[in-house]
Amino acid sequence: MTTDKRGISALLLQRQLGLGRYETAWMMLHKFRRAMINLAREPLRGDVEVDETWVGGPQAGLRGSRQLKGRKAALVLVAIEKRGRSTGRARMVVIPDFKSVTLLAFLKANVVPGSTVYTDGLKSFAGLKEAGFRHVARNQPLPTDLRKGAKSVVPLADRAIGNLQQWLIGTYHGVSRDQLQIYLDEFVFRHNRRKSPMAAFQTLLGLGAGHKPTLYKQIRGATDLAEPPEEG
Repeated sequence: MTTDKRGISALLLQRQLGLGRYETAWMMLHKFRRAMINLAREPLRGDVEVDETWVGGPQAGLRGSRQLKGRKAALVLVAIEKRGRSTGRARMVVIPDFKSVTLLAFLKANVVPGSTVYTDGLKSFAGLKEAGFRHVARNQPLPTDLRKGAKSVVPLADRAIGNLQQWLIGTYHGVSRDQLQIYLDEFVFRHNRRKSPMAAFQTLLGLGAGHKPTLYKQIRGATDLAEPPEEG
C-alpha cells in the first residue's frame, strides 16, 4: 500500500493474504487510509499551483462545467508545490462549492502566508492578496485547446489531477463520494513520499499505532469522516 505507486485494491489484498472475506481486506485498507494524515505536517510553501477538478465522470444534462445543482461528481481542490519544473508536495480535499470563502479556507489551512499561488482566472480566487498570499492569476485555455497542445497555466496541478484520475479508475475502478476524501489522503500520502517508499512504510506504521480505533460500521457508513479530527 505504501511502496507501490498504484496502491492495492481490497480484492487483491484478500487474495494475497488468503482471507476468507472481502470485507476484512476492505476494512484493513480503510483503517490505514484513516491514519495517513500527519496532523503535525508542515503546510506547503514557496510557489504553489492550485486548481479544481470534478471526480466522478461526465454527466448528461448539465449546463456548465461549474454547475453544482444536480451534479453527482465531487468537487476537489488541488494544491501542488512547484520546485522548478518538478512537483513538490501536494494537498487534495473535497470541497462543497466554488465560493471564495471555501477556497481561502483551504489555502489558509494548507499554504504558508506569503507564498506565491498560481491559479486560473476563476473569480473566487480574487481575495488571495488580501489573505496574505502573492497571487498570479492567468486565463486557462479551453479544454479543446488543451487537448490540441495548448499549455496549461497550472501544468503541475493538472498533471497531479490526471494521475489521480488514472489511479482511481485503474486501481479501484471508481470510489464512492462519501469515501473519496480518504482516497485523496492515500494518494497524497504516497505522492509526498514517492522518493522514499520505505520511509513511507515506517511512517504509516507509526501513524497507525497512534490512531484511535475505528469500528467497521463507522467505516462502512463513513460517519467518522464527518467527525472533528483527533487532537495530538
